[in-house]
Amino acid sequence: MTQTPRDILNALVSFPTVSRDTNVPLIDWVETYLTDLGVRAHRMPKADDPTKHAIFCSVGPEVEGGIVLSGHTDVVPVDGQNWSSDPWTVVEKDGKLYGRGTCDMKGFDALALHALQYALLSDLKRPLQIALSFDEEIGCTGAPPLINAMADAGLPKAQAAIIGEPSMMACVTGHKGSDGFNLHFKGFEVHSSLMHTGVNAIMEGAKLIDWANQVNAGNAAAAPSAVAKIFNPPWTTLHVGLIEGGTAHNITAGDCHFALDFRLIPDETAEDWLARIRAKVAEIEAQMKAVAPSSEIIVTPMFGVPPLRPEQDGAAEHLVRRITGDNATHVVSYGTEAGHFQAAGYSAVVCGPGDISQAHQADEYLSVAQFEAGEAFLRRVIDSLCD
Repeated sequence: MTQTPRDILNALVSFPTVSRDTNVPLIDWVETYLTDLGVRAHRMPKADDPTKHAIFCSVGPEVEGGIVLSGHTDVVPVDGQNWSSDPWTVVEKDGKLYGRGTCDMKGFDALALHALQYALLSDLKRPLQIALSFDEEIGCTGAPPLINAMADAGLPKAQAAIIGEPSMMACVTGHKGSDGFNLHFKGFEVHSSLMHTGVNAIMEGAKLIDWANQVNAGNAAAAPSAVAKIFNPPWTTLHVGLIEGGTAHNITAGDCHFALDFRLIPDETAEDWLARIRAKVAEIEAQMKAVAPSSEIIVTPMFGVPPLRPEQDGAAEHLVRRITGDNATHVVSYGTEAGHFQAAGYSAVVCGPGDISQAHQADEYLSVAQFEAGEAFLRRVIDSLCD
């Protein structure tokens, strides 16, 4: 039976693929859908977690120069959010499609899968490829192994990658990169009346957090580069959003845990920032060890998302601008899998239906108008493969 874009969206949203949970039932559904179309599905399980799978496919002639449509299957949690309807059921109201992931980004996933039906009826001269990943919402960690798996499976290298994150169908040609890691400050517990003989992990951790505040202030005050000027904010930012530690108010904290991440503008390097942060960590750790040699700071990397750098005469940008007629400059401060595709040698842009301000919110929605605009856009993408 022919599946409409809405049928596919209904199905995808019905699977609660929060990043902490499995996405296998959704991938099973997609595999069946592809098989019913006569399309060979390639599945890639996560190396250390069989409850997470990616899936990809290719239709058309096996030649280079095609287009890959990239999306992710995981969504953020709904815990603690006040939804007006079941987040795992698409509800249409007042021209809006409500449901977790409708905007970010199962709306695009549904349109990409539906586009295969049109592609199979078209006289493709170059292939259309679909790539759906896992774990995007926790640092885009599923993209690199997926890209490698596509190459290992022998898929011809696509000329352009369109990452369908919500951009209101604007052609986004640049975004910030981001790196994050967990920090474990291990102190030395003593009674707080003798705090000078112990090492308070929380207060030592606060030194690094205060340093991050000072760095942010310095970055904000500095004159931005030409590349930085097009971003909001036009500087690299350091951020701590969660912290925990300590045992009691009258004991110097033995442990303090927090995550630190930074979002860097594309003309700076993650390596330079990591070196700068590690140097500050080493400085604080030396002060801790001078009091209690057993104290330490353990740094554990979480994720690394390369920036999407605006390309000179990029094939993906040229294609999307030609189809959409959008010639304005658009960049975003959040990261996407586009940076990984570009790092792997693809020309990449971000272009998809929906408003990013709706992502991760209670009553997340995708407007029907944007859903329809995305469908029309992908038809023209496929038409371009017939030239």
